[in-house]
Amino acid sequence: MSSLIVGSIVFVCIFGSGVLGLSIRSSLPDHHLSEDSTGIVKLGAGLLATLAALVLGLLIASAKVSFDRLNEEFTQTAATVVLIDRSLADYGPDTKAIRELLRRTYASAVELFFSQGGAGMAKVDAMDRLAGVEQFQQKIRELAPQNDVQRLLQSEALTLSHNLLQTRWMMIEPGYVAIPTPFLVVLVFWLAILFAGFGLLSAYNRTVIATLFVCALSVAGAIFLIEDIAHPLEGLMQISSAPARSALSHLGQ
Repeated sequence: MSSLIVGSIVFVCIFGSGVLGLSIRSSLPDHHLSEDSTGIVKLGAGLLATLAALVLGLLIASAKVSFDRLNEEFTQTAATVVLIDRSLADYGPDTKAIRELLRRTYASAVELFFSQGGAGMAKVDAMDRLAGVEQFQQKIRELAPQNDVQRLLQSEALTLSHNLLQTRWMMIEPGYVAIPTPFLVVLVFWLAILFAGFGLLSAYNRTVIATLFVCALSVAGAIFLIEDIAHPLEGLMQISSAPARSALSHLGQ
């Protein structure tokens, strides 16, 4: 389910709860709206508002950390690929075929990540992708160094390729689900009760309706933000492909 749909559902639920609270208020007997009765509603609303604010703040911070981590890993991967290419270039002309294989493999991965709106993420661990990486590492191992410098460069290229493979697994293993469904249901339930409480404490007029609308839109926007940031290869907020494109332009030179 897309982040926009999730945000829309949340908005309908909490804004509808606010309007429901306004409707219930108009049908309640006067003694239910006494100062003593509304006092407990205010206390409950304050408690739920505090809980919801804390949870939303933590979720936004967590999603942002996840976004920044993946962005940093993509940048680090781009730098590692360039370093591998430079090590192989310094090794000598024997690595020309290996460098070309590196360029093709990395170009294919960049295309998979950034040209399908994140849909290609599920194909990263396909067997043919794994075979390409393993073939690249095997080609490096098959090099026959003629001196200490070449042996050092071969070892350096192998170490960097292992680091590259490790980063790759770190990027695809966690999955990127922002809010588990049960957690989201509970959070929306809290917000719905909170907005229903706002409705119970308010008079039915256009100002109140507009305020409830803006507040519900703001809260739904926060949840949309969490969901969208947590999927950094699709949606409105995506990680930049500039480091990967820049690395591709330097490969093979």
